[in-house]
Amino acid sequence: MNNLIVYCEIEDGIIADVSLELLTKGRTLANKLNCQLEALVIGNRLEGVEKQLYPYGVDIVYTADDSRLYPYTSLPHTAIVCGLFREITPQVCLMGATSIGRDLGPRVSSTLHSGLTADCTSLEIGPHEDKKAGKTYENLLYQIRPAFGGNIVATIVNPDCRPQMATVREGVMKKEIYDAAHQGKVVKLDINKYVQDADFVVEIIDRQMEKSKANIKGAPIVVAGGYGMGSKENFDMLFDLAAVLGGEVGASRAAVDAGYCEHERQIGQTGVTVRPKLYIACGISGQIQHIAGMQESSIIISINNDANAPINTIADYVITGNVEDVIPKLIKYYKKNSK
Repeated sequence: MNNLIVYCEIEDGIIADVSLELLTKGRTLANKLNCQLEALVIGNRLEGVEKQLYPYGVDIVYTADDSRLYPYTSLPHTAIVCGLFREITPQVCLMGATSIGRDLGPRVSSTLHSGLTADCTSLEIGPHEDKKAGKTYENLLYQIRPAFGGNIVATIVNPDCRPQMATVREGVMKKEIYDAAHQGKVVKLDINKYVQDADFVVEIIDRQMEKSKANIKGAPIVVAGGYGMGSKENFDMLFDLAAVLGGEVGASRAAVDAGYCEHERQIGQTGVTVRPKLYIACGISGQIQHIAGMQESSIIISINNDANAPINTIADYVITGNVEDVIPKLIKYYKKNSK
């Protein structure tokens, strides 16, 4: 088995952030495996796309360029990925847990009989001992994710089938330039080797896309509320606090399910992942599904009337008290002392 490859999503000529995050992690994993990092980009008008990828440590960029390949449709992309993987036999493949990755990943893994772990929160390289078979494996991909409703964190390995495939949601991994001067090579694929006319049976006639109004992922300060806020009226206080601090408002799943806040602000395993400089958790108990989406925050402040709330174990500062009493005092203080 050969290298580690990342399927890179592209929209309007720009590589998706989740793909760049996976390349950052992929470079670290490839170094541990002592192999090359590769990227696969499928779309249209891909000239120069490698310039976006090389700084992240990519050694080989495979491009499949054809007007029929953009926007994404399932069959041709699956055919190209499967055909290429049969040729280059990568040992690891990473994809974003996006609408595209969640469609493409299972199709590829089932076709190649490789297995797939979805929504991983961490990826590592390490050994595995199969006591039943009496075998010891080296340099396997540890695919780590919450399981059983978030009650445990499972480490999943795939000893025998290749590639080892995993999807990761945007924001879980850190995006970081590896070497601005790094150079690799481009391999242009002949798509006629992989696709047939029947693969283009679906045609995208029109797309309606609406961007989220809330920029939680890019906010340096996030004020998040949970079910402990008690009501939608109380939850509205968080918008006042965020406005004073220059931050954004987030929510736990319980708060969203209760109707306190819209889904686009949900943080956690089934929402977005954030890593702000300051995260203020208000009335959030701290279930593992929520913690998975914010535990990389630089500073965490917990405001909760339960001194034993799970979120307090990862918080840098804990304010024990009722949110109805504490938050208005914070708003008043910051208004008075902010320049």
